[in-house]
Amino acid sequence: MTHSANGSSIGRRSLLAGAGSVGAAAALAPVPASAAAPDAAAAPAAPATGEAAARGRGNWPDPEPYGLADTRADLWPREDNSFVLDLQLRPRDEELGRVWMRDTYVNCFDVGGRPLYVATGTSRVPGLETAGPWNDGIFVWTARSLRGPWRLADTTGIRPDAERGKVWSPEFAGENRPGRTVVAPWQEYWHDDMFGKRANVWAPEVHHFRGTWYIVACMGDHSRKVGSFMLVSDGGVEGPYRLIEGNRDKPFGDSFTGGPSFIEPGAYHHIDGSLYTEGGDAWLVLHNDLYARFRDDMEDIVPATGLPRFTQQRYSPEPYLEGAYVFTHRGRYYLLHAAWNRASLDPYGSTRHAYEGRGEGRVQYQYDTVMAVADRFEGPYSRRWTAGVGTGHNNVFTDAGGDLWATFFRNPNFGYWADPDRLDLAAVPGVVRLEHTTGPDPRIYVQRRRGRPAGD
Repeated sequence: MTHSANGSSIGRRSLLAGAGSVGAAAALAPVPASAAAPDAAAAPAAPATGEAAARGRGNWPDPEPYGLADTRADLWPREDNSFVLDLQLRPRDEELGRVWMRDTYVNCFDVGGRPLYVATGTSRVPGLETAGPWNDGIFVWTARSLRGPWRLADTTGIRPDAERGKVWSPEFAGENRPGRTVVAPWQEYWHDDMFGKRANVWAPEVHHFRGTWYIVACMGDHSRKVGSFMLVSDGGVEGPYRLIEGNRDKPFGDSFTGGPSFIEPGAYHHIDGSLYTEGGDAWLVLHNDLYARFRDDMEDIVPATGLPRFTQQRYSPEPYLEGAYVFTHRGRYYLLHAAWNRASLDPYGSTRHAYEGRGEGRVQYQYDTVMAVADRFEGPYSRRWTAGVGTGHNNVFTDAGGDLWATFFRNPNFGYWADPDRLDLAAVPGVVRLEHTTGPDPRIYVQRRRGRPAGD
């Protein structure tokens, strides 16, 4: 997530700021009549699996022209297909009564012949409403079942006096030793007259690859350098973690002109790093459409700069996209992006929803997941479709029973979930069942309601 100069965040990049007020969004783009049913309450998901629920069901027709958003109710997380994880509370969570989280990440790994679920996400510190201009690092929770109980990773043996579950933070810069960097200089806290204390970390992902634990995350807009990096554990999921060699001086990839005006020239690199593994190989998935293979020792990517791009069918014009993520299912590659679904009025006075950039009369409505599919990792990828409404910046994982899930967090800063009446239900560690359709062009959607034929 990216934080603008006034401390609020918009998805993960403050260049989107000023697209419209919450009131304007509510007035222009009320929930469609067909979408009034979704219940945002945290309730158990139905026991039927996504695969079973989708059996015999095909794809929905795409809205035309390409780039229009699908807002129908079946693509929302609802009480029958989703729930909010009951994560163990930290002292900072007691007043709210739940964990405040953005960029929710959940995965399931086979460790020692048993499933181990991990959860993490973007945190904020007590006294701040967002995760900027500073936060205090990355927390990890684990469980043996998706339903929990979810416990903070036991870091007490590594840092007895630190907050339990905190596996990495700019606070740990004092742990650097010759040949072992925990926090690079560009990741450390710093101060200026405009913001005071600065440096924040976003969107962590936890991975277990070739028997080793890794975390990919991003230093945010208030950091000395903005961009993605990777940590490797010398022990278990709880750490201790150190920075890989390729990130000691800078984030992954090239620097370029971007981000809000308060970022120092040359500091902005590609954000939203993700890790994709297949067999014994691993790739970095970066920003909107970049990727690179990791070296065999996982200490850097090849090439280090000038990264290749996924071949995609872009919107015209292409809006700013975030949260790129790749996963495989049934032998095919799926590429996810987070995209703002913006509402405006068409020439006939009806509400139009589209994945497009800022413009007069356009207001942010929902932070959606758009998905595309390919037969090869690098593409070419198909036309994108709306896979989930309000589920943007997520990941997809397979549970211990083989069923597909996605995460969501409900963006609290603009659009539908920023409404004061809904704000208490936003910034949550949520998971929603997915379904895989049948036919010659199978897709993956948020699990749709049973008994409803595709295309209705």
